[in-house]
Amino acid sequence: MKIRQVIPADLEAAYKIEASNFSPEEAASYEAVKSRIAKIPDTFLVAEIDGQVAGYIEGPAVNVRHLTDDLFQTVVENPATGGYIAVTSLSVAEDFKGQAVGTKLIAALKDLACEQKRDGITLTCHDYLISYYEKNGFTNDGQSQSTHGGAVWYDMVWENKA
Repeated sequence: MKIRQVIPADLEAAYKIEASNFSPEEAASYEAVKSRIAKIPDTFLVAEIDGQVAGYIEGPAVNVRHLTDDLFQTVVENPATGGYIAVTSLSVAEDFKGQAVGTKLIAALKDLACEQKRDGITLTCHDYLISYYEKNGFTNDGQSQSTHGGAVWYDMVWENKA
């Protein structure tokens, strides 16, 4: 498995994975994925297996501890350092589930957060994913203020101790 920075040619595969893993209310639109690839490629990582996009993790760098709903709609370029990487999507293609793709993407994003001198990584998840993120070093900060897609979310944060 190779983990690399996103390139524009990944758009179709990334959008297909996004649409297959999230409800229509939660999934990023084609235009949103395209905008994220264009504006925040430095915090958009892709896992590639045998030349195929197996999954990805992405999100902007923000100066707040918890992800806010506006981040799903508006993408601005990242500051060079500081803040938290706010994960707006971690998604794995069906054919590659159960192969630790998500875990390896999280580990690579942690390394990137350290390289970019970020405070950490923040994300929201459904209750059934809390233990997964805790196993990956995140702390549950409780129920989120986010109502993205009309769902209940939990704030998860990984602190950069480097």
